[in-house]
Amino acid sequence: MLLASAARKATVAPGLGRRAASAIATKYSKAVYGAALAKSPQTLTQVHSELSSVSAAIAKDPEVSEFVSNPTLSLLERNKGLQTLFTKLEGQGAKKTPYSDITKNLFTVLSENGRLSETPGVIEDFNELFAQYKGELTVTVTSATALEKSVLTRLETSLKQSQAAQAAKSVKVVNKVNPTILGGLIVDFGDKTIDLSVQSRVTKLNNVLTQSV
Repeated sequence: MLLASAARKATVAPGLGRRAASAIATKYSKAVYGAALAKSPQTLTQVHSELSSVSAAIAKDPEVSEFVSNPTLSLLERNKGLQTLFTKLEGQGAKKTPYSDITKNLFTVLSENGRLSETPGVIEDFNELFAQYKGELTVTVTSATALEKSVLTRLETSLKQSQAAQAAKSVKVVNKVNPTILGGLIVDFGDKTIDLSVQSRVTKLNNVLTQSV
């Protein structure tokens, strides 16, 4: 199966850095996106909705967050935990709505490979693929502190003038806060990154000083 194949390729040695972990999440997200779209556009939309529900559960329920991120659980415990999670999520709303086999298969493979901790990254990458499919461009602006609405509005106006934005049906600007960048901005859209952060400048300066010694 497509998901299982991607999972085998994504199984690597432990001790990976942030970029490698992101690459693993990307492989899973591309696999589930391809499997859903190959079945039907309706299935793709359903999987997107299901993954959004899982993401919301991780953000709101400490027990779900702990379950996904706990590396000490056995395979049996992880599989039982997934059954409990899906039973809970499927039971929400006016009537019980079974989750798709594609979504359940994704988490089964993540569980079997000990990669449940990659769930947030997998969902984030899948959402980007889904947005591209819908003709939407999401621009993520990372700053040391939350930006004022007026600043985001000006940024959105400027970004809409870019070629990437003009090719999209709609543009959405999302502000993420990361104090470690110290100041400035990091702008991510599509496969491009514009790093205007103070941390980036400090790193470049340190590299120059190191090479000069």
